[in-house]
Amino acid sequence: MEQATRFQNILYEVKPDGVAWVTLNRPDALNSFTGDLLAELAAAFHQARQNEEVRVVVITGAGRAFCAGQDLRANPDAINDLKTWLKTTYRPMLMALQDLAKPTVAMVNGVAAGAGFSLALACDFRVASAKARFVPAFGKIALVPDSGMSINLPRLIGYGRALELLGLSRDLTGEEAFAWGLVNRVCPPDELVDKTTELAGQLAQVAPLAFSHTKDLLQRAPLLTLNEALALEEAAQGRVGSSADFREGLAAFEEKRPPRFSGK
Repeated sequence: MEQATRFQNILYEVKPDGVAWVTLNRPDALNSFTGDLLAELAAAFHQARQNEEVRVVVITGAGRAFCAGQDLRANPDAINDLKTWLKTTYRPMLMALQDLAKPTVAMVNGVAAGAGFSLALACDFRVASAKARFVPAFGKIALVPDSGMSINLPRLIGYGRALELLGLSRDLTGEEAFAWGLVNRVCPPDELVDKTTELAGQLAQVAPLAFSHTKDLLQRAPLLTLNEALALEEAAQGRVGSSADFREGLAAFEEKRPPRFSGK
């Protein structure tokens, strides 16, 4: 099992259950993003992708916040060329997260603002504390949503609610986010780690190859015709249907026991 890896701005640790915990670790700055932190996140996601023992990745923040967005004091030059800054720092991190293929869970323990909100949206699942707060932030300073928020938010809650949230720069509590379908679980703060661990544990038992193809199919679906979607399903089913996991799944079903998937 891979040992804990040391970074300067994040904590990265793979637990014995195959869950990699990635913790933004700038609590005094509400875990706001810097160029260095973004680069370390990208490196951690690449590491998790390459480690076959990692089945699930959980992302959270140290202290009382998930992530307060961009730290403009740490990177004042970012304001002068936002386009280049986003392209060279945020995009590599978000694409590394996208390319993981493994289940990703955002454990939102406090405020998730601006690009921090975007990071939570970019994960496959979200578990939120009842005291969490989702803050679009961009409109309040006359900016547009970035870091994938423009595509991921309406996918989750629909165009109308997404435009309301962004257009009015409206905040959401953890309970409201759950009611709107933005998060998968909401719980009291003292239950957050246990609820997240429970979900991550369940995800660690799913068939990795089937999950990665399912994730890919769902992400592509909005832009496809039925005929195109059917072709992709057929190709994916052909690949997973020849896998060892499929044979194990059939054997476990016939033997009435839990399956032991290997990802092969």
